[in-house]
Amino acid sequence: MVTQQDLSNEPPTPTSQLSLGFSSTRRGARLARQLAVQQVTEWTGLPHDCDRAHTVALVTAELASNAVRHGSLPGRDFRLALLLLPNALRVEVTDTRPERRPGPASTASQSLDAPSGRGLLLVEAYTERWGWECRDAYTKTVWGEVALPSPPEGRRRR
Repeated sequence: MVTQQDLSNEPPTPTSQLSLGFSSTRRGARLARQLAVQQVTEWTGLPHDCDRAHTVALVTAELASNAVRHGSLPGRDFRLALLLLPNALRVEVTDTRPERRPGPASTASQSLDAPSGRGLLLVEAYTERWGWECRDAYTKTVWGEVALPSPPEGRRRR
């Protein structure tokens, strides 16, 4: 798990990638989640209702909702990038608040009765690794890598 800026954790070259901007609203977060599931099923041939598709939906929903809730400025969108790696899907969400960096995924500062604040715990639990980085002075990218099953022998990913 990576929880801070660390450029040595660059992903391998993706076999496929997609990047789109979404409005920093609940609707934008929902559309990002739906697109991520649609795209991973297109790329991998996995069914929409399999565990991996649900995991991609959960990770994308958490990262996108955090971008909307904690990382948005009025009039600024967030960006979803999907990178199909050899054995994983990297979900990246870029927002416009680089000064608001995610802390460690722990419940130490959260009350057990709190209605929110556990999103990064879910991201940590469902991804092989996750982290964040500031690629410029104006944005922050939080990412997670969801493991994917290897394609059957002799068959390549789309």
